[in-house]
Amino acid sequence: MQRVILLGRTQEELGELLTEMGEPSYRAQQVMQWIYQHRENDFSRMTNLPSALRHRLRETSRVNDLQIVDSSEDGDSTEKIALQLSDGEIIESVLIRRRYGNSVCLSTQVGCPIGCPLCASGMDGFTRDLTAAEITGQWFEIQRRLDPGSERISHVVFMGSGEPLLNYSNTLRAVRLLGGEDGAGISYRRITLSTVGLVPEMKRLAREDLPVTLAVSLHAPNDYLRDRLVPINEKYPLEVLIPACKEYAEGTGRRVSFEYAMIEQVNDYPELARELAILLADVKCHINLIPLNPVPGSDYSASSEDALTRFYRILTDLGLNATVRRSSGLDIDAGCGQLRRRITARERDST
Repeated sequence: MQRVILLGRTQEELGELLTEMGEPSYRAQQVMQWIYQHRENDFSRMTNLPSALRHRLRETSRVNDLQIVDSSEDGDSTEKIALQLSDGEIIESVLIRRRYGNSVCLSTQVGCPIGCPLCASGMDGFTRDLTAAEITGQWFEIQRRLDPGSERISHVVFMGSGEPLLNYSNTLRAVRLLGGEDGAGISYRRITLSTVGLVPEMKRLAREDLPVTLAVSLHAPNDYLRDRLVPINEKYPLEVLIPACKEYAEGTGRRVSFEYAMIEQVNDYPELARELAILLADVKCHINLIPLNPVPGSDYSASSEDALTRFYRILTDLGLNATVRRSSGLDIDAGCGQLRRRITARERDST
């Protein structure tokens, strides 16, 4: 019998499911609390539920359907985690421990259809979107790995494999479950959605009344270079992308985060820093300068420390808010898609 997966369902949907079982709908709130507040996947431990209901849920349902199959750690600050889906596909998440809290980076697709040459996510093609249960399931499994008495995931970033806004409905459902009071209760202001710049979906997101941070993978200050690094730019060039970013910032009151991967002798020249400063001069934003995570098979490499520092100083001297964000876990396949590629290559070699 196909078991019902409870993660990814709203409280209202759980209420309907429980009503079909002959239970009062208020039981849904109790089940939601066990799943999202206590991160419990054993129905026998849900002690405020009637024993008959616990037995029925064990027979018909599962909280989550993901299984952790591999992980790699970089000291005690970064852990890359591979999870297997019910159809055998592999996805990745990253846990990053910092002074201010624990962040988890979630995937939204198996592979990626965008095809940016900087990223390993799409190098093996695109398979499918993740369901809301599979997206929230990553958070659930990683939270369960933490010390329940002292560690809690405080920040969520949708920056793993895939383009979140191409899987719009499932991603937004996951955001509401992780950020809503009925769910995990993580502050929406501590949730970040990444995009390569899908303008219609960005405009739609601005109308959702969700104060989440929008992170735009920019990587270049002009269309000529961005067409090469982010192919979707040919469809949504900077002349439409930047106004959409301004619209998002003005409509939500949240500044936009621009991700800029620093690539040696490609986009790290001083004149490009000055061009970037002009492009973003009147956008409420913050710029994250990130040394490129090298991708096997790619010709691109990370900028030198000198080039990175020079670029940063030009931006800040010209009045922009910028941060140099060090890449974590370079030795643990921490770039999007790299651990999945290693696992799938290993499986191919063994057959």
